[in-house]
Amino acid sequence: MAVYKRGYNRYQGSLTGRLTRLMVLPRFAWQRLLEQRLVIIVMVVSIFWPLACATFIYISNHLELLEGMGNGASKLLEINGTFFVIFMNFQATMAVILASIAGPSLIAPDLANGALPLYLSRPVTRTDYVVARMMVLVGLLSPVTWVPGLLLFVMQSGMAGWAWFSAHWSIAVGLIAGFMAWILLVALVAMACSAYVKWRIIAGALVLGFYFVLAGAATMINAVLRVDWGSVLNPAKAMDQIWRAMLGAEATSGPGAWACAVSMAVVAMLLIAVLERKLRPVEVIS
Repeated sequence: MAVYKRGYNRYQGSLTGRLTRLMVLPRFAWQRLLEQRLVIIVMVVSIFWPLACATFIYISNHLELLEGMGNGASKLLEINGTFFVIFMNFQATMAVILASIAGPSLIAPDLANGALPLYLSRPVTRTDYVVARMMVLVGLLSPVTWVPGLLLFVMQSGMAGWAWFSAHWSIAVGLIAGFMAWILLVALVAMACSAYVKWRIIAGALVLGFYFVLAGAATMINAVLRVDWGSVLNPAKAMDQIWRAMLGAEATSGPGAWACAVSMAVVAMLLIAVLERKLRPVEVIS
């Protein structure tokens, strides 16, 4: 039979599950990213700070190693919410660096090569595509953020005993929730920059510039207007305030945790709007 006589017939077979379809993109993306030397280097470097924190936890639970330092050593080496906030701030920086390297390669190549219509012609929606790409960064940033943080919490609980765990169990909840909020924000920034700029190198620089520009704008607003509410524009400062509220640490000067949470939610909505505008298989230009 001639090809032109064959009419189009829609596929009538069974479809795979939605989760199976979602995992196709992350599976191949993780494999590709882990083959990049720079990604591996950043992930290895990010291990040093958790190891230093683990050493600190060990010493704090063996004060006999510091005999002669006086009673002030016990307060200096106390493991509490403040300790984990300091840990989170450093690892959050490593997560941003890692996202600036890995994030631009997720969406920019698909838009530059016109591959997005091929994805969306399958049983994959735009939401599925965004979620799948976000899963790549969640899986890549988790070993740098909440996984080592949870291991440190388990280590401290095992050494300090049940009494410490029962008094500080909320730290583990706040640590995981706080890091997941940061990962989602970082992932949205990386994906929005990748969708807005089709060149990977420029997109990576834009990811880093996003945080520096907002931090500089916040500092300038506070200095010029002599206020402190400008800090809500600084993602690092805002998340630090949120983490302190979650982990029960002493808050720093500036806007409260709720104001910072609202500002970060607005930023996330704006980033989602950028993705909704850029991730279209076809576009009519008048």
